[in-house]
Amino acid sequence: MKFITHSLSVYSVQSVVSILLSRIIALAIFPAKHLAWRVHIEIVNTGTELLLGNTLNTHGAWLGAELFKLGLRVARQTCVPDGEAIREVLVEALGRADVVLVTGGLGPTSDDLTREITAEVLGLDLVQDAAALASLEAFFAIRERPMASDNLKQVLIPRGALALPNPNGTAPGVYVAGRPQGAIFLLPGPPRELQPMFLAEVAPRLRSLSGVAVPPELLELKFTGVGESDFHQALDAHLAGIPGLEFGYCARLGEVDLRLIGSAAALQQARALAMQHFAPQFVSDDGSSLEQTLLRSLSQRGWTLATAESCSGGLIASRLTDVAGASAVFTHGFVTYSNAAKKELLGVAADILDTHGAVSEPVARQMAEGALTASGADIAVAVTGIAGPSGGSPDKPLGTAWIAVAQRHGATRAWRVFQPRNRLDFKQGVSQAALDGLRQCLLDRRPED
Repeated sequence: MKFITHSLSVYSVQSVVSILLSRIIALAIFPAKHLAWRVHIEIVNTGTELLLGNTLNTHGAWLGAELFKLGLRVARQTCVPDGEAIREVLVEALGRADVVLVTGGLGPTSDDLTREITAEVLGLDLVQDAAALASLEAFFAIRERPMASDNLKQVLIPRGALALPNPNGTAPGVYVAGRPQGAIFLLPGPPRELQPMFLAEVAPRLRSLSGVAVPPELLELKFTGVGESDFHQALDAHLAGIPGLEFGYCARLGEVDLRLIGSAAALQQARALAMQHFAPQFVSDDGSSLEQTLLRSLSQRGWTLATAESCSGGLIASRLTDVAGASAVFTHGFVTYSNAAKKELLGVAADILDTHGAVSEPVARQMAEGALTASGADIAVAVTGIAGPSGGSPDKPLGTAWIAVAQRHGATRAWRVFQPRNRLDFKQGVSQAALDGLRQCLLDRRPED
């Protein structure tokens, strides 16, 4: 399965033996239907700005998703700063991998060294590519800009390599073929250049490597209001017994995604198991967020929605309006942080506030009902709580919140949640609980249970 070969001047005999042994072990462990997983693909991301946190590295996620569509998987991803640090990582990657994708470092500046270091590692000279030079000259001519001499380094590629056209920038990509098949791709760093180049030039060359007639399918089930450990206890043993199924979890605050990879039949069986245990917590299987699912459900009913927020400070409204088309459903968002605002905008009774306090069931109920009246919406959700770090008491510790949902034609429901987290996580957790409670009410379930 080794697609790249190199001289022993670069790799020791011990390294070559290790590579061969790893291939033999892989062939013994993985059945034929997992051939695509035995094509070892690595991504090397270059760029000091990625490690300083100035720029978000989106290449790994995007390339991983595109490779999966081809029936291929990324085995490892590495990120290194610009300059000589690339050399060691590239040597290691080439020693392990069948396919190496290197991103960045193809620019005209002195620290753009990906081409030079790749050529040195492979023992190849750099030569000027005539077609790439013509494209570079045309790029500047069309824009009526002079071309700096430094740009000429961008059309130097390792001898015997292929320059990959880049209609969106000045740096061509590079494809270095090995023996008997090849797989070193140097790709420009900007996503607007990398992504079209991958789709046009790299994907067609990799499509044949998966070796499977029907690539495995990916299904992600999104759940809320349940913990990762709950899935582990309820599902792991059952899912592990489904032939050819790979599964895993991705947990975020208030949410868990169940990732399933396998044949259509395996995914169907796994999905049925998950729904058997966690149907009330199920949100979507098409990538839709909780707020997208909620807005779609309201739209299908022809209902409108209003929010009344205290402790979450408008976060619920913000999450809803992040969704395109929310205006068809979401009409009003009241942020009533003070008691005066609760009385003035939502009609919360002064004696209720004095008797029970702002963080209480009666106040949450009156906030939701007041939002319903003031907005004319069909349904409203309200939250009030103690975000901290001060303001707690033995009866109402930090992290206490009350949520209420009022409906135009139905009883108001209210329930307490406890989110003992830092201030920002508390707001996120309360907004998640409120949106999920609203979803549960639409399904005629009791969120307070």
